[in-house]
Amino acid sequence: MFTVQNHTDFTERQTAIIVGLSEKNKKVEGLLGELDAQLDGQITDLLKEGDISSKKNKISKIHTFGKTAFKRIFVVGLGREEKLNFEELRKVFGRVAKTVQESRYTSVAIALDTFLTDKVDVLDAAHALGEAIPMATYMYDGYKKKSNEPEIKLENVTIVTDADNEEIKASLNVGYHFGTGTNSARTLVNLPGNMLTATDMANYASELSEKYGFELEILEKEDMEKLGMGALLAVNKGSVEPPKMIVMKYQGKDEWTDVIGLVGKGITFDTGGYSIKPKDGIVGMKSDMGGAAAVLGAMEVIGELKPEQNVLAVIASTDNMISGNAFKPDDVITSMSGKTIEVLNTDAEGRLVLADAITYAKQHGADYLVDVATLTGGVIIALGNHTTGALTNNEDLFEQILEASYEAGEEMWRLPIFEHAKERVRNSKVADLNNSPGRDGHAIFAAAFIGEFAEETPWVHLDIAGTATAKSNHDLGPAGGTGVMVRTLVTFVLRFGETEEE
Repeated sequence: MFTVQNHTDFTERQTAIIVGLSEKNKKVEGLLGELDAQLDGQITDLLKEGDISSKKNKISKIHTFGKTAFKRIFVVGLGREEKLNFEELRKVFGRVAKTVQESRYTSVAIALDTFLTDKVDVLDAAHALGEAIPMATYMYDGYKKKSNEPEIKLENVTIVTDADNEEIKASLNVGYHFGTGTNSARTLVNLPGNMLTATDMANYASELSEKYGFELEILEKEDMEKLGMGALLAVNKGSVEPPKMIVMKYQGKDEWTDVIGLVGKGITFDTGGYSIKPKDGIVGMKSDMGGAAAVLGAMEVIGELKPEQNVLAVIASTDNMISGNAFKPDDVITSMSGKTIEVLNTDAEGRLVLADAITYAKQHGADYLVDVATLTGGVIIALGNHTTGALTNNEDLFEQILEASYEAGEEMWRLPIFEHAKERVRNSKVADLNNSPGRDGHAIFAAAFIGEFAEETPWVHLDIAGTATAKSNHDLGPAGGTGVMVRTLVTFVLRFGETEEE
């Protein structure tokens, strides 16, 4: 998709070039100055008259009437330069990509050096651009009847820069894979439950493993019964679809040590079971496998970038249905760890499947655990729809995840697990634990429950119930699945490796 070259190398006319203009540098200089000279000062005149603006979010299109190597010039207002950090620049590039897509261009050039600030160097700008283009132009058409009108997509982007071409290409490549991995997770979240069963998810993981050389293990129902995975099996009891425990191993070191375990909740549809959801709450529950999607998207990026780190992905997948066989409130089940659980709420099923997944990840040698799950409505009440909730038993591990989220531009906020929350989870007259102590502090109780299975292993829980989907279009994509936490997980893995080397 990307080529890199100097602006003096253009020998044939190009469709368009994208140029940034900040409020600080309103002077028509550099490449824009050269284009202005070729247009007999028309860019300067348009800027003075207000037809071109340096204000944030303003994109102006100029026709060159054959006087330059580019048929059109897009001038992108960047606003105040001191506010243009990496995340804001990524959004700018997202708006640019959407504008180009709407203009039905298949190729453009971008003057990368015109988008640099004191906070964003050329390599960061290249990474931001590489991420933004696939994410902003992502579309999920679903199963609508296809139009006879040919689909036109942005396919070729020429990066115009004076920087080292190979370094720019490397940054673009990393950013692009971050973006495409996020898009893969989005598509999984957008798929309807009848098109993405646990078996379908296992097949997807199998294809991913074959492509990138991951070691793959898929446990069937009979395997789970032998291993005593009573928590996952209980959730699956009401379904006609068999459950799957999906395990992928990426070994980036000579020995299987310092293993990062990424654990995803893969509930492909959640009715709530006998604690059934209301009619409005049940719509959209195809997205209850957003945690699994994040893990699969992250593994795709890891497969592309091949970091020197060991990563284990474990996904517990089933749907949560109602039938004569379904588990019910007051049931007592035995998890793989041997801990017994009193079921007070069958709609608190995600923590049950994660209990067995966490235990199995530890058995496979995970030294650090990060679980991702669309777990609770409580986290949405606490933090809204833009911020992921995080809870942990280890300060150092959490700080690494938090730093990764800052770098990835994915908002996160920590909630506490105090001893009284653990006591509430352990409060049962008939079992070791109960799965739903109450509505107050619901997101905290859910994490405290999972923490009972992480035990002493450093662990961070990420509740993406509010962030896994977007209700409306945004700069970096459409409404629907967001692919949230793919970039945070990958950044964490990449930076974790760097920390180890240091």
